Amino acid sequence: MEIKQISVFLENNAGRLGEVTRVLADSGVNLRAISIADTADFGILRLIVDDHQKAVLALNEAGFTTRITSVAAVEIEDRPGSLAKVMELFRKTSVNIEYLYASLEGKEGKAVVIFKLEDHDKGLKIIGENGLSMIDSF
Repeated sequence: MEIKQISVFLENNAGRLGEVTRVLADSGVNLRAISIADTADFGILRLIVDDHQKAVLALNEAGFTTRITSVAAVEIEDRPGSLAKVMELFRKTSVNIEYLYASLEGKEGKAVVIFKLEDHDKGLKIIGENGLSMIDSF
């Protein structure tokens, strides 16, 4: 199981993030998770949405550059130490994490952490073999 993430490349100008969210809103696309990393000149906005194909089409039509990436969305207990256990599992099995972020969405008592793994297939196998719950939509 995996989930599709949209990366949107943005110039580091006032209002660009607002433009992205407006395009998505006008297209009826709902955000499920969001993260942004920036440098002095540009930013990379990472999104999980309810309809990634519709979102990419709308963003591209609005002139944004996008990329689709497969990521792992792992559901963990919403309590101290839950993420540390997953991180220790990845350390022990030599699964390198390129980046991660958490979702605003989740079941009561649960959190969803989005992982971009260097070796996606190996990471998915480790997650499955160790009884972690992955979700493919939310």
